[in-house]
Amino acid sequence: MNIKQAKEDIKNAVLAYLTKDQFGNYVIPVERQRPVFLMGAPGIGKTAIMEQIAQELQIGLVSYSMTHHTRQSALGLPFIIKKNYGGVEYSVSEYTMSEIIASIYDLMEETGLQEGILFLDEINCVSETLAPSMLQFLQYKTFGRHCVPGGWIVVTAGNPPEYNNSVREFDIVTWDRLKRIDVEPDYDVWKEYACIRGTHPAVTTYLDVNKDDFYKIETTVDGKSFVTARGWSDLSDMIRLYEQKELPVTEQLVIQYLQNKKIAKSFAVYFDLFKKYRSDYQIDKILAGKAGKEIVKRAKAAKFDERLSLLGLLMDGLVSVIREVSAQEGTVLELVNCLKLMRADFAVEKDFVEVVKRRAEAEQKAVLIGKKAGNLSTDREYVLNLTLAALDEHLALIVEKAPASGEAAFKLLKSDFDKRKKALAKLTTQAEANLANVFAFCEEAFEEGSQELLIFVTELTINSYSAHFISKYGCEAYFRHNKEMLFTERKKDILAEIDALMK
Repeated sequence: MNIKQAKEDIKNAVLAYLTKDQFGNYVIPVERQRPVFLMGAPGIGKTAIMEQIAQELQIGLVSYSMTHHTRQSALGLPFIIKKNYGGVEYSVSEYTMSEIIASIYDLMEETGLQEGILFLDEINCVSETLAPSMLQFLQYKTFGRHCVPGGWIVVTAGNPPEYNNSVREFDIVTWDRLKRIDVEPDYDVWKEYACIRGTHPAVTTYLDVNKDDFYKIETTVDGKSFVTARGWSDLSDMIRLYEQKELPVTEQLVIQYLQNKKIAKSFAVYFDLFKKYRSDYQIDKILAGKAGKEIVKRAKAAKFDERLSLLGLLMDGLVSVIREVSAQEGTVLELVNCLKLMRADFAVEKDFVEVVKRRAEAEQKAVLIGKKAGNLSTDREYVLNLTLAALDEHLALIVEKAPASGEAAFKLLKSDFDKRKKALAKLTTQAEANLANVFAFCEEAFEEGSQELLIFVTELTINSYSAHFISKYGCEAYFRHNKEMLFTERKKDILAEIDALMK
């Protein structure tokens, strides 16, 4: 299965394991909850889906790479205690609590979350001294004498032996106690995730044409060469930063992440072309509806690869604005809740500065707890940070204006809030106009029902930000072209069925 299917499988397993009966007991007792074992090639996204599951279920996440652990850190350190057996005193070895188990209790204490996922990566690559203890853990969920707390689901991961020389084969007894899931690389699934995380359009447009370059591990006379999903994601992040700093993206940089010389060279050449397209097509002008006839003319005459790059650039520009709309919407909603709470406090307290400070501290605590729990998404963290910045401005207003009453303090903050709502409305209108302008450009540059228009509509559909924006605010051109696309696909299906019947 692909990583998306694996995510849903694991999420469903976690939900099942956390189900309780009417007496508050887990329906499947903890000792019978099979650990999940995720088998997949390195860099495929195993850790990423654990984070997503924790975020979606709002439970804790504790992650460890077992290759970094010794027997002592995983099992605990021995110490001697005195015990009396049959009237005779003996020296007995005990063990301190495992670092891994202790970290779960620490998270529970700091966040208040009593349920979560313990994710242990690369468990089939542990050291020789740790291997017996690891097998014991998989069977009994204990390190030494300390068991994983109830409500914490064990999810593990490992690499197939062909990718790692350190892999240790499990026996049948161990496998029979695990819920095994095998995962294969899938570019189309990864692209959905890539769109959400804002992967550089040069990466996605290159891979749209060169899907075989997405994941490749080869053994040559010069040793192993490889390209993984993790490599593409990390390269994308670095390209974004290099562009911000106006640093050159060279083949030497690319090969540091894509450790296959042929693919690295191919992408580096493509990236130079991509930069030229971005300059030539003046994406900002297209978004603003001010694209000149020469730009339209060039798009009409361009080859398919160039058109695909252009669509990637247009999507990147659109989604950047739409993501900001989404973040500002989240901030406005967060501020509404803050204002309600502060208004109630203003009515009974005279220290208005302290009220705002306390609210800001609560928001800051939410960020810290979310980070500690491992269930705070990047988008949510951004919203909370924007909210904190707004509360800092509210605090400055209170200090500057020194309102005489709680109602006056609330009106002061409400006035600032109204300005933010107006700014959000303006940004939303801009995003709507950008979307309409891009459709107008595409309709002029590409033929009706063309592959390019179908690709553009598909990209808008699979991107969660643009899909949500369109469902909320609408877009006449999108719905029109989407209807045409569905009709075309249905027509193809009918013709295929007719052909099959005629044979």
